[in-house]
Amino acid sequence: MRAALPFLTLASVAQALYFYVDGTTPKCFYEELPKDTLVVGHYTAEEWDDHRQAWWPHEGLSIYISVDEVFNDMHRVVSQRGGSSSKFTFTAHDAGEHKICFTPSSNSGRSSWLSSSSPNGGVRLTLDLAIGESSTIESKDKDKLEDIVTRVRDLNARLADIRREQVFQREREAEFRDQSESTNSRVIRWILIQLTVLGVTCVWQLSHLRSFFIKQKLT
Repeated sequence: MRAALPFLTLASVAQALYFYVDGTTPKCFYEELPKDTLVVGHYTAEEWDDHRQAWWPHEGLSIYISVDEVFNDMHRVVSQRGGSSSKFTFTAHDAGEHKICFTPSSNSGRSSWLSSSSPNGGVRLTLDLAIGESSTIESKDKDKLEDIVTRVRDLNARLADIRREQVFQREREAEFRDQSESTNSRVIRWILIQLTVLGVTCVWQLSHLRSFFIKQKLT
């Protein structure tokens, strides 16, 4: 199936649409892209739910996405399979027509999305495409990135504060240890001096008493 999306030709603009796929053949779009153009696509696939009587996402549904360069003998630049809600990204390396296709399948083997009771087809696929230069598309997430950068800087600042506090505590512990060792050394020296003085005093007293007793005997 060949369908054109003329409203997606405006660069750096995100457009959303939905379409129906019966699951038997892929749904394809052809898009003329300039060189070095970034394309980011977000999609959501829904099946018809008879109980709810509404389109509803099911986890058993998967979507195969392929992107081929029509101008380059259908060279495939994207080949990926995602769940019922996912995204795909590619860059047009050369200017030309690109074929973007979506093929639904059921991971659980169910065929409910092929049921004739579902209106307009088995799967409703909502597609949101953003086409433009990388810097333009990425600017949409600039605020989020800046917020993340700010948080990282705050965390780094807190880590730096913690490191400085740890260094300060280690320096204080080292200073306290040095003071304690110095105090212990002075105490030990003073005890040795006191013991020496006491020893000399005892020797002197004993010598004096001996001399006194000797004189007393002589008299």
